[in-house]
Amino acid sequence: MRKPKHFYVYLMTNRPRSHVLYTGITGNLPRRVFEHKTALGPGFTSRYNLTRLVYHEMFVYPAEAIAREKEIKGWRRSKKIALIESMNPHWRDLAADWQDVHKPVNRVPADPRRILHGLKAAQDDAIEEKPAGGPTPD
Repeated sequence: MRKPKHFYVYLMTNRPRSHVLYTGITGNLPRRVFEHKTALGPGFTSRYNLTRLVYHEMFVYPAEAIAREKEIKGWRRSKKIALIESMNPHWRDLAADWQDVHKPVNRVPADPRRILHGLKAAQDDAIEEKPAGGPTPD
């Protein structure tokens, strides 16, 4: 059975009580936070160095997450701060311990000849020998 998908609304900033707050939505929070922290690509988050996850909510339905993101984006700054401080009063980075959680893995071995080294051949992979006295190819 497939794992149910979740959707997240989150707020990022660059330091506690910063004047810059970013509200976003994603289906993969660890991956998205990794993208923010490593500034993969130009844009608002890389320009303002938004590397601190200070708030997040999880949803089962994407429409609910989208509605919540729009709601939060429409709030005044003071209401966003109250929301953050209701969950995270000291504005700690909630993803501080997620280092390398979604860091891409280099799946290419240093020596491609070593890929199958040490693996035993499966029965289907073994080369079958032709019995003696059988038909020969022309």
